[in-house]
Amino acid sequence: MSAQLDPAYRARAIDSLGDTEIDVLVIGGGVTGAGAALDAATRGLSVTLVEARDFAAGTSSRSSKLIHGGLRYLEQFDFALVREALKERGLLLNTLAPHLVHPVSFLFPLQKHYERFYIGAGIALYDTMGGARSVPMHRHLSRSRALELAPALEEDAMTGAIRYYDAQVDDARHTMMVARTAARHGATVLTRTRVTGLLRDGEQVVGARVMDLETGLEHSIRARTVISATGVWTDDMIKMTGVDFPFHVRMSKGVHIMVPRERLDMSTGIAMKTEKSVLFVIPWGEHWIIGTTDTDWSLDKNHPTATAADVQYILDHVNSLLREPLTRADIVGTYAGLRPLMTGASKETSKLSREHAVAEPAPGLFVIAGGKYTTYRVMAADVVDAAAERLGGDVPPSVTANLPILGAVGYQGMRDGIAEVAARAGLPVETVAHLLGRYGSLTEEIFDLIAAVPALGEPIPGAEDYLAAEAVYAATHEGALHLDDLLTRRTRISIEVPDRGLRAAPEIARLIAPHLGWDDERTNAEINRYFDRVHAELAANEAKDDEAANAARMVAVG
Repeated sequence: MSAQLDPAYRARAIDSLGDTEIDVLVIGGGVTGAGAALDAATRGLSVTLVEARDFAAGTSSRSSKLIHGGLRYLEQFDFALVREALKERGLLLNTLAPHLVHPVSFLFPLQKHYERFYIGAGIALYDTMGGARSVPMHRHLSRSRALELAPALEEDAMTGAIRYYDAQVDDARHTMMVARTAARHGATVLTRTRVTGLLRDGEQVVGARVMDLETGLEHSIRARTVISATGVWTDDMIKMTGVDFPFHVRMSKGVHIMVPRERLDMSTGIAMKTEKSVLFVIPWGEHWIIGTTDTDWSLDKNHPTATAADVQYILDHVNSLLREPLTRADIVGTYAGLRPLMTGASKETSKLSREHAVAEPAPGLFVIAGGKYTTYRVMAADVVDAAAERLGGDVPPSVTANLPILGAVGYQGMRDGIAEVAARAGLPVETVAHLLGRYGSLTEEIFDLIAAVPALGEPIPGAEDYLAAEAVYAATHEGALHLDDLLTRRTRISIEVPDRGLRAAPEIARLIAPHLGWDDERTNAEINRYFDRVHAELAANEAKDDEAANAARMVAVG
């Protein structure tokens, strides 16, 4: 099946909605929903996934971008959860997505001499649990050796350090690639299709009504089972069903800031404990991601915002370690995401991990909630297992533990022969390295675009880390329907350049307009909409509290 998510694919998929009853309807295009669609499709089930906005538009594009076991869970003696997550980390690094998931090192500064024993013991345990061999083992460092790796740190801020490894991912790209892989295996995947109601046969849920937000037309999808993987929107599904769920979801806001790589003289990331959680300084291309916070949020789910207080909290904590403090002037981007934290889950509804739960609150409707990005594949398999029980028959077990996602197969060979690949493509080695880290072996499709139109091999003005071909590819292959999809999720231009992509936006809009069928009026509307969003977010970042920030952000739609 085609994994080219272009407008023609979408038109065919929309036209086919309701033609026949399908086995599984997945609601939600975050990483768990995309994972569930892939899991079900690879078991031979007929699958449709619908997402109200864009792939990963919610939590799955706004994480710390780490694939990790979670050191903090060791303190809570949740060894099973850490082992499960570390096993998944190993699978992602070595088999499932080696082109998108990469090892990353962290220094854990020790502030007291006695910390070396118990923190070191915890990290040693971390290194010996499931999947640990996929990254280098930890090492104890003296203060002087730690400063060699991270001269930006204040000498008096630590007595020494421990260096350990985890992994990182571009969460939005990975989620989109999982969805494309599901499409390759026969699933129908649709964005901008919002569920407006459930179809019922008596008490049984037998599908859903969805509205195509691009046209305003409504369609009915009949399905033998429905899976809700809606994250922080889970309680909205509760209201739609009219039944009492065995658990609810509470929202917690996490904020991150981006600063230029040259601003901190370090060759490794940093992990430090705060009074609330763990604060990370994470290498990210030409930048550092620094975060996160952990505060309750009860306002708009689509557009959580970072306040001035959130930013100051991050600066205060990271500056406690630095020789030269960071200031607001150093920040080139911010983003805020919402964690879907479960409340009220019971032993009867939890499956395999106390961090996530599966329930069937109404016959035929299965809900997956909680969890973390790293364990999305386990969550997806759990909820499809539950749906398979209701479907009956001979539904085979999950195969996704051994199924590389698109771009993984052939990636290592291209990486090993990168000089030859670059010479053949007529591009600099560093450009090809950038492309391989975003597309894996699908980089060949980018080369094809450039071969057909050589101008697409040029950098995008205002976002020179990206090629024009990447913008076109997002519209012709990756399902981007709006300018914001491209600037915020297919690329990270909206948080990687100081002007938040204002200069690049018109250039990108003109590149993708012919491929999305936009006329001048639509093109200008997309540009203006993006500009309004950026200005609203910048105003929100200056607000003193969540209520004021939410009001400032809601001035702009989308």
